[in-house]
Amino acid sequence: MTEVLSQDEIDQLLTAISSGEVATEETSAPADQRKIKIYDFKRPDKFSKDQIRTVSIMHETFARLTTTALSAQLHALAHVHVASVDQLTYEEFIRSIPNPTTLALINMDPLKGSAVLEIDPPITFAIIDRSFGGQGEGAKFTRELTDIEQSVMEGIIVRILGNLRESWATVIDLRPRLGQIETNPQFAQIVPPTEMVVLVTLETKVGDVEGMMNFCIPYLTIEPIIPKLSAQYVYSSLRKGTTTENLTILRERLAGIEIALVAEVGSIDITIRDVLALRAGDIIRLADVRTGDPLVLKIGDRRKFLCRPGVVGNKTAVQVLRKLEDIEQAEFEELVVDEGEEA
Repeated sequence: MTEVLSQDEIDQLLTAISSGEVATEETSAPADQRKIKIYDFKRPDKFSKDQIRTVSIMHETFARLTTTALSAQLHALAHVHVASVDQLTYEEFIRSIPNPTTLALINMDPLKGSAVLEIDPPITFAIIDRSFGGQGEGAKFTRELTDIEQSVMEGIIVRILGNLRESWATVIDLRPRLGQIETNPQFAQIVPPTEMVVLVTLETKVGDVEGMMNFCIPYLTIEPIIPKLSAQYVYSSLRKGTTTENLTILRERLAGIEIALVAEVGSIDITIRDVLALRAGDIIRLADVRTGDPLVLKIGDRRKFLCRPGVVGNKTAVQVLRKLEDIEQAEFEELVVDEGEEA
């Protein structure tokens, strides 16, 4: 129970306070609980967290494809994964990379401007050593690339850029092209030093050699597609499935694929002994094939057309007569009709 002071006690307490015998407790002002974020106007943030996250997701796909491509081309274990995605000034990026190094200037068609793909010297020389039949050892000291080494790296980078196009397909039909390779960072001034860039750092391992690949994209280059750099847009694009843009990309990729086209005269099963006994001038009689019968045109391993052999100019050629699917369908329908009449 709270003790109640009498009037005499209250008077004595007030007298003691006024005389200074009793010190009053200082009341502290409430602390400001607001969180203050430091903002540097010389380095304004151009990319939101959502956009940075989307760029990271896109280049995780790029890293997986590049891992497969490097492993296949070098016939060695390779591993690439996204270590970080940051935004900084172009000057900070140039100062953070070694000299000399491998700097590939990339034309980002249809976007305006260029990007930079930087490959650390240990990774560069490991790739070159492996390409020349070595064990994939990195250089013990850094130096500039020779003309032959630079040509080898151009081939590697061109293959990597194909993976970049595929990883960006959900956002834009990117057609990256290798412009040139520089070894001195001071000669790779694609934007002003104070321009903001997004830097994708890729930890790379080729055999036992570890290093970094850095993909630097200026804000001026990526600005037209900034609204598309959101997780919502990317996921909605994936849900749409076969859009017109995706179909166009698929057609372009399929157009460059080489496939065997064979006009088959006929076939026969013979033993290995007969094959070994064949001599010039021997005649092989094909099974169930007459002189005037059309040839079968095979695409890959699939029988696709009937064709007739001939000549166009000075070259041997075949004339496509009909699809085998149409013939098989007609025979099937005729068979069904005949069975129905017999029934």
